[in-house]
Amino acid sequence: MRKWLISLAFAGGVIALIWSQLPRTPYSTDLARIGQGQPALVLAYDMQSMGGMAVMAMMDDLRGEYAGRIAFLVAPLGAPNGRAFGERFGVVNGSVVLFSAKGTAVATLHLPASTAELQKALEGLLARSHE
Repeated sequence: MRKWLISLAFAGGVIALIWSQLPRTPYSTDLARIGQGQPALVLAYDMQSMGGMAVMAMMDDLRGEYAGRIAFLVAPLGAPNGRAFGERFGVVNGSVVLFSAKGTAVATLHLPASTAELQKALEGLLARSHE
């Protein structure tokens, strides 16, 4: 019985490890969604640099809480539309631009230092959308 419980615990640990390594639901890169009636957060992202990955991890932490209220988007800086976005808003890898439901850029954060900082910005964005 004890051997069976140890085997079961080991199998559970292996399954949990594999589950944690599976890719998350990807973020949309459809920047045409900006200004379509929902506030949006857009991350300027370059796969070659670590800053954007850290901010994306913060977004992962918050996305579930804000799902349905804020569109979480990514502007890939290596693609033409992402590069144009970066130039238009003067952002680099890891920068976040927050947009009103009407598509007006209301705030920019360059490499937010923490999930709490990003969450505060999202709360501010939602507060503005109710004005």
